[in-house]
Amino acid sequence: MPKATWNGAVLAESDQTIVVEGNHYFPPDAINKEYFQDSDTHTTCPWKGVASYYSIAVDGQVNKDAAWYYPSTKEKAKNIEGYVAFWRGVKVENN
Repeated sequence: MPKATWNGAVLAESDQTIVVEGNHYFPPDAINKEYFQDSDTHTTCPWKGVASYYSIAVDGQVNKDAAWYYPSTKEKAKNIEGYVAFWRGVKVENN
């Protein structure tokens, strides 16, 4: 089952991830919200839409903008709307 970890904490775990462009997108109910902080960062993907970001905070350390999601996707990406993906040192392993 895919699991996202950083700094010893399990950020998300689900057997319902959707892989897009090599990234596991976790369902919103699979993330451990205690580690997530809203960010003001946004980026745009031509076919997915505007992404919003979370910073990850574990044991006093912050990994800025290490998770992203699309709150409202374009039509071709509706299957990942609201789902969360990771980068910046967050390990996603399929155990």
